Amino acid sequence: MTLPHPALSATDPELAALVGAEEQLQAETLRLIPSENYVSAAVLEASGTVLQNKYSEGYAGRRYYEGQQVIDQVERLAVARAKALFGVEHANVQPYSGSPANLAVYLAFAEPGDTVMGMALPMGGHLTHGWGVSATGKWFRGVQYGVRQDTGLIDFDEVRELALKERPKIIFCGGTALPRTIDFPAFAEIARECGAVLVADVAHIAGLIAGGAHPSPVPHADVISTTTHKTLRGPRGAMLMSREEHAKALDKAVFPGLQGGPHNQTTAAIAVALHEASQPSFRTYAQSVVANARALAEALLDRGFDLVSGGTDNHLILMDLTPKEVPGKVAAKALDRAGIVVNYNTVPYDPRKPFDPSGIRIGTPSLTSRGLGTEHMAAVADWIDRGVTAAGKEDEQALATIRSEVAELMSAHPAPGLAG
Repeated sequence: MTLPHPALSATDPELAALVGAEEQLQAETLRLIPSENYVSAAVLEASGTVLQNKYSEGYAGRRYYEGQQVIDQVERLAVARAKALFGVEHANVQPYSGSPANLAVYLAFAEPGDTVMGMALPMGGHLTHGWGVSATGKWFRGVQYGVRQDTGLIDFDEVRELALKERPKIIFCGGTALPRTIDFPAFAEIARECGAVLVADVAHIAGLIAGGAHPSPVPHADVISTTTHKTLRGPRGAMLMSREEHAKALDKAVFPGLQGGPHNQTTAAIAVALHEASQPSFRTYAQSVVANARALAEALLDRGFDLVSGGTDNHLILMDLTPKEVPGKVAAKALDRAGIVVNYNTVPYDPRKPFDPSGIRIGTPSLTSRGLGTEHMAAVADWIDRGVTAAGKEDEQALATIRSEVAELMSAHPAPGLAG
């Protein structure tokens, strides 16, 4: 199914056809990438308004361009909604995405060459938490903590020992492949002891926090960095939130430190998403994301899959396919042909290379947004099991059969923003 795009189709039919193909793909497939989701029709509309036409360098009431009477109100609305939803003293909704938001944190609180600390990328961390191939690892001295090999959980005694030894200016908690609840109080205690600024990167779990399905970092972290898509179901953007004492430093780091004018159409879509996240239905959605992930994890364990840390507390499941004797990349590409969209991913202490790792990473935000519930998770696990088995046997017919079954279920659960 594709939506009408009359102006685009008339002006650029080639590009319109590609948009239509992507709409069809998103409608027919089971999307299990934990960082993806479906935005509402309202968020899509806000993203494509005439706010696109306006330059607005600076902040509301303090711009370098005139004609900001409306834009200032849009940005103030987004800021007010962010502060109310997350219970923070300060919010900046201008960062273009999660990586620039994190880079602004470095600019605000550290100097090039300073020591920073975050979770190692192969253990589930993010590139921008001081990993070597990132600018944050090249411009700053990154030290990394990990997880225990036997449990897949963070050892806070080791984190504390490393922090006291290295004395980082900034400590990041959070990541991209963490299936367990982040212990913000434990990180805060360590940060206080070594004099570091604690930054909670909640890009993956912001929607769960807003919906009460994950503890909030607000009482514990100095700064909160997040994208506005993923579980929050907004546009591709980001926010920085903090205590009032850090407001000036963060705002200055975002603009003029890193960026020019904000993307006003994105700011508007963020405001819409924050409004949606304040509704009771969003709380139900957030709780359902976690319930679905736990049900899916149990169903996968029943089928002999090895899950990092043994399961999940949030929206995300990290699977080590070594016992299945199918590499993660092979499995991910086969599942894609079966209409099940995942990403191949390293697992802690992975002996394989990052571009050909042992694991796959899956999550439940998108399928929950489509209305699937715990009663569907056994079927999802069965498709994954059959798909991985077919990948090992190079059985394309089995993958084609799964794809038709997936498409049938998806047709009964239209995607938000795509239902026409």
